[in-house]
Amino acid sequence: MNGSPGGPAVGERPRRPRTRLLLALSAGVLAADLVTKLVVVATIEPGEDIRTLGGALYLTHLRNTGAAFSLAEGFTVVLTLIAVAVAVVIVRVARRLCSTGWAVSLGLVLGGAIGNLIDRVFRDPGFLRGGVVDFLSVFGPDGEVWPVFNIADSAIVCGGVLGVLLALRGIEFDGTRGGKDDTA
Repeated sequence: MNGSPGGPAVGERPRRPRTRLLLALSAGVLAADLVTKLVVVATIEPGEDIRTLGGALYLTHLRNTGAAFSLAEGFTVVLTLIAVAVAVVIVRVARRLCSTGWAVSLGLVLGGAIGNLIDRVFRDPGFLRGGVVDFLSVFGPDGEVWPVFNIADSAIVCGGVLGVLLALRGIEFDGTRGGKDDTA
């Protein structure tokens, strides 16, 4: 026997929205991103490389007007609009989000998108044309081995990879998989 239309069947536990998890994780990513960028801008000169972890990680200070890994240079306004659209879609989806996995995935993407969006809107050279502060370079200075990135970029990539894995497993935003309940 089923419960009310659209509700859980009798004997099923009701699904709890994971909106708070999404928002808390997003806020944590945003805070970490903003704080690290402020520290980098205040303490590292542009182009300076600080070797750490025996050369496995270099801290530097670069400005990126493109997308992740310096792709799409010169499309700052378009990238800004895309980030706004992503944030709006995630916030709209959040109301029906009952999957912990999707809450983590979208929380990472939202926090990272807003972190880089703040740079694009408020940093030099001006409104909607700002350069994103990138400062992490792995295995070599100035992106010799891997492009320079920041906390927001890492969160977006990790959230995106998790989202792809969840989609490949067939896990829906409501936590179901193939009509079955899943705790992902």
